[in-house]
Amino acid sequence: MRPNVWTRTLVAVSAVVGLAAGGLATAGTSFAAQDVKPAAHSEVSILAVNNLGLNTERAKNWQCWLRDRGYNPGTIDGQLGSNSWMAAQRLLNARGHNAGDVDGVVGPNTIRALQRYLNTFGHIFGYHLEVDGVAGPETRSAFWKFNATGC
Repeated sequence: MRPNVWTRTLVAVSAVVGLAAGGLATAGTSFAAQDVKPAAHSEVSILAVNNLGLNTERAKNWQCWLRDRGYNPGTIDGQLGSNSWMAAQRLLNARGHNAGDVDGVVGPNTIRALQRYLNTFGHIFGYHLEVDGVAGPETRSAFWKFNATGC
């Protein structure tokens, strides 16, 4: 004997609901595992490039500025990564602005050194930055203006 249409439909619907419920349970576990991995990966990406508010064009200008003064920032690509910041730290240290360790990390010492460096151009650009090691709006604005021209 063949089962009637309603019995087959009920069995099919039950199977679909069961698969969906199992799939959702597995999906929840899968999503939970994925939530952890991108967070750790995105932190690395954020730290890998720090343009301090510069767009690609102005970041290239900064890289050219460093290169033209004898400090190799690596590829002139508008992405201020560790090579660009190590070049900047070397320049800043050589000019007596005390960026600290040449490690490519844009920390408070590097920011203070950059603020001191930008202040040396205050007579031209009108910068009078507080040397506090914080890349706040005034520092970012001065860095933006400083890199208006270049490559």
